[in-house]
Amino acid sequence: MNKKWTIDINCDVGEGLHNEAQLFPFISSCNLACGGHAGDGETMNKVIRLAIKHQIKIGAHPSYPDREHFGRKSMSLPPEEFKESIRSQVELLDSLIRAHGASMHHIKAHGALYNDLAKDKELAKSYLESILHVKDTISLYVAYGSVIAGEALQMGYKIIYEAFGDRNYRKDLSLVPRSQTNAIISDPKQVLKHLLLMIKKGEVQVPEGDLVPIVANTFCIHGDTVSAYEILMYLSEELPKHHIHLEK
Repeated sequence: MNKKWTIDINCDVGEGLHNEAQLFPFISSCNLACGGHAGDGETMNKVIRLAIKHQIKIGAHPSYPDREHFGRKSMSLPPEEFKESIRSQVELLDSLIRAHGASMHHIKAHGALYNDLAKDKELAKSYLESILHVKDTISLYVAYGSVIAGEALQMGYKIIYEAFGDRNYRKDLSLVPRSQTNAIISDPKQVLKHLLLMIKKGEVQVPEGDLVPIVANTFCIHGDTVSAYEILMYLSEELPKHHIHLEK
């Protein structure tokens, strides 16, 4: 009998592209920008309503407070200032979600912060301390083998390992920087191949050809990848042929 897999596909949304209505029929969770790198109350409310309509799990997508660079540059902030920024972003979105009668499912850091949390122990601790007030009700989307994954488990957080369907990896499981031409996988067929290897074999093929072990239960297709809609539509057709279905 063929083995079956159930996965989550997530998208980063509320970032000013206004493509959520296109993407939501094909995903099962979303990470909603909450003011750090993008987003405002009007956008958040609009996306929350749409997510509820499509029965999509809603998560916070906090970032360094850096709208100028879309949260894609590392920042060095005093610990208390950093904690307050993350806390306020999460609390704002949480309050709006609750006002719609729904609940926050997860938290996933954005951009440079996501990458920094994967390797900086002190930053990871500060980040986790800033969201302690929701620890018992949410999951954290984190990278397999990351520093924050280990710290979060020690502090009693529930974690869900995430991998990227539209990004290439390096051998240490960090992402190929966006400054490099092979950072993004935009061809739907290549994204499918990338995902099938991670889902079925627990491996990711890096550009050099090596296969590296990886664990993930949720897979991100970036909402701002140019071909995001085409990728998600293609996956919705092809994944079931491989006995892989979205959790809903």
